[in-house]
Amino acid sequence: MDIRSTIAMCMVMMGLSSVTAPVWADEIVAPKSESTPTPVPAPATPPVSVPNPVLPKSHAQDAETKPPVKTQASGAPAETPNKESVPGKTESTPTPSKPKVQEGESKPPAKAPHLANGSALPKPTAPLPPEIAGKDGAAMVLVTASEFTMGSDKGDDDESPVHRVYVDTFYLDKFEVTNGRFAKFVEAIQSEPPWGFSDKDTPVTHADRPVRWVSWMDAMGYCLWAGKRLPTEAEWEKAARGTDGRVYPWGNEVPTAAHAVFGLKEGGGETVSPIGNRDKGKSAYGAHDLAGNLYEWVMDWYAEDFYANFAKNPAINPRGPIEGTAKVQRGGSYINNPYRLRSSFRTKGDPTEQDPNVGFRCAQEVPKLP
Repeated sequence: MDIRSTIAMCMVMMGLSSVTAPVWADEIVAPKSESTPTPVPAPATPPVSVPNPVLPKSHAQDAETKPPVKTQASGAPAETPNKESVPGKTESTPTPSKPKVQEGESKPPAKAPHLANGSALPKPTAPLPPEIAGKDGAAMVLVTASEFTMGSDKGDDDESPVHRVYVDTFYLDKFEVTNGRFAKFVEAIQSEPPWGFSDKDTPVTHADRPVRWVSWMDAMGYCLWAGKRLPTEAEWEKAARGTDGRVYPWGNEVPTAAHAVFGLKEGGGETVSPIGNRDKGKSAYGAHDLAGNLYEWVMDWYAEDFYANFAKNPAINPRGPIEGTAKVQRGGSYINNPYRLRSSFRTKGDPTEQDPNVGFRCAQEVPKLP
């Protein structure tokens, strides 16, 4: 089997069959053109002397900017040209009026807004539904495009410096992925279930609790199977903090048991809470349990000094380092104190590691309209 067939099969196995197949360079064929008869040159005629025509004024072409309009000095009276000229009377030169756009002439494009570092912001999109259902049936909330404040100068060294980031619109799972949904993934691909999952008791009796004991690779595998992906670190923090720089997903109020599951001891039977029972702790976009319950895997590799080197990284939809040994985890868990529940707090884990206090949720791009 050649490499093209192998790639196509991998795309189908990963659930990406809807993606347009790659076009290979040797398969590109120039479009056929119908043969046309060779034109027969007309008999030569003697040149005729024609006076030089007066060329009309050309219209502005596409992407051509309009001529600048001279601004009048402050305080000077506006001059209005007379409709008739009187012989022997000296008239002041009228100020040329702003030329009107002629029919068929395109207006110059408006200047796009820019971030502080000069990067242009993407154009706004049409209104989207605030909530949709993913391919796995899970509810997803809309996180609208905008700038937000990322990082903190009151936390650990890897949270600074504070910087402004722009993130495009995306959808994020409203809740962490549950045992019940993850069990369908395990059954569908016949994969090895997480620890404590093989007896099938957990996904049945605790189907509405977030799945744990999952590695980064388990989490990524589920998201791809569901037609989604893990959120980037910037997307996760944007969904948790909103645009007002809040400390926790719900605001700046100190966490209580009504906001999040935290401060518990490992080994208790009720350490992980079912999804959707902490309404007071949801984010501005409607996402639940972004603080407490379980840490959450995100897409990015971890680097302690990544923010310190942020001048070298894009301010629009930033991604983490291109390589590393650990993946970022966010949000704190049921065994942590309020300090780790802050939305800017960062920690890490081996991508093959499985821990009892780590879960995940998925994200996806805005679906393209037909």
